[in-house]
Amino acid sequence: MKMQMLSYIERATPIHRMTGAAKLVCFIIWSVIAMTTFDTRILVFMLIAGIVIFRMANVHLREIAFVLGFILIFLLLNNLGIYIFAPQQGSSIYGTVHILLHLPGSYSLTLEQLFYQLNVTLKYFAVIPFALLFIVTTHPSEFAASLNRIGVSYRIAYAVSITLRYIPDVQRSYHEITQAQQARGIDLSKKEKLWRRMRQAAAIIIPLVFSTLDRIEVISNAMELRRFGMKKKRTWYDERPFACIDYLAVAFSMLLLILSLWLSFHRGSRYYNPFN
Repeated sequence: MKMQMLSYIERATPIHRMTGAAKLVCFIIWSVIAMTTFDTRILVFMLIAGIVIFRMANVHLREIAFVLGFILIFLLLNNLGIYIFAPQQGSSIYGTVHILLHLPGSYSLTLEQLFYQLNVTLKYFAVIPFALLFIVTTHPSEFAASLNRIGVSYRIAYAVSITLRYIPDVQRSYHEITQAQQARGIDLSKKEKLWRRMRQAAAIIIPLVFSTLDRIEVISNAMELRRFGMKKKRTWYDERPFACIDYLAVAFSMLLLILSLWLSFHRGSRYYNPFN
């Protein structure tokens, strides 16, 4: 079977030993920093820290390559959209104009625009490693307990947990249905034309949808028989107390957030301007 995407990968690493609540809090703080700052120094530090933590978690690139590819395509489209609709945004932010390439109209390529879009790209790469790590190093049940621990209703938390558990099941069903349809003579390889492959994909999508609906009905009946949702609170089998590594990770994230806010207020702007 092909490598499953966005599913829990069990490994014996310090990142896996952290509680889901601590990883969730760190991820939220990390995301807030990336969203609120355009300080290149902070973003580069976050990128390097993300790569180091990724290595610590012993997650291989091939295990997330499919999802990472989609993110990179979206990032490329986002950068193209920024340049098409706001080609002088960098110059208006930094207050200077250094033209690198003369183009018609307002589309002259400036150093300020490249620097601005570099920061936009760094913001993505500062958060992506932590988002992927949080998903692949946190067990779905512990993730649900973590959400409930920070105040999310346990009904919503359990729904998120079931969704994450369904991802590998749906992938498994997809591969099984694909192999069954190919055994019946339906060719989905690159040898067929694109429009024909899209039409034949219905032979996979329709059975996949019905099998998923069957699973939903089974789970719903099981939860209803166990009177799920009757109580206002519930306990969690996978919930764990904070350990030393959890406190250190949260403290490190908070210090970085404080540093980012201090730099923004100290300069009076959240943009780092190397052109002045």
